[in-house]
Amino acid sequence: MCGRYLIISSPEAIRQYFRYREQPNFPARYNVAPTQPIPIVRIAEGERQFALVRWGLIPAWVKDPRTFSLVINARGESVNEKPAFCYAMKRRRCLIPGDGFYEWKVEGNTRRSYVVRPKDGGPIALAGLWEAWIGPNGEEMETVAIITTLASPDIAHIHDRMPMIVPPDTFDFWLDCRNVDAMTAAAAIIPTQPGLLEAYEISNAVNSVSNDSPALLERRTEQPTTSIVGAGAAAKRARKPKVDERQSSLF
Repeated sequence: MCGRYLIISSPEAIRQYFRYREQPNFPARYNVAPTQPIPIVRIAEGERQFALVRWGLIPAWVKDPRTFSLVINARGESVNEKPAFCYAMKRRRCLIPGDGFYEWKVEGNTRRSYVVRPKDGGPIALAGLWEAWIGPNGEEMETVAIITTLASPDIAHIHDRMPMIVPPDTFDFWLDCRNVDAMTAAAAIIPTQPGLLEAYEISNAVNSVSNDSPALLERRTEQPTTSIVGAGAAAKRARKPKVDERQSSLF
């Protein structure tokens, strides 16, 4: 799964990579977490559009979001079968700008934190599905989930799954929901080719959403001491927006 990622390229570099017309200005983020607003790129009126939506998909048919479990990932193998994703797969595919993501490797009673990034640096596009939820009083909330697939050979020793990375020459294909049907688009959900990514161990500071700085990317030199129980508790705390007030805004 993908539970944290980073977006640190300059706004202009990201704009050039994704080719949208808007000119948003935003700071680097080293520890983007679920429930935060995150950037996506989608098609609107025939053109690529930059938008902010909440990370944690809520299908349109949900009556009360407070009773619906937080859905941050969608397994690529079943996106056309699950009720939560099938409509978005047909009509609301998107790209999620980023510069890498974090993953955790379980070894005995410890969870070791890793950062996964392109070997050549620069931004990447994660595959996403977005939805628009409209409440009984007309309130509207746009949300998104990251699609996952089998891990690339570059990082399979850490975890067996990873976010789907969309190559630039496939952007138009993935985003074109009008002419590319869901089943055809699903054929593009495959592991990243070997040689693109690098991964190395970092400190467990990434487990806390309050930590958001370049220091998170420093290579780990000492042995980890965080137990699975402790890491699990930290993860539960991280999923609750009220614990960290900084989750109220990405930019």
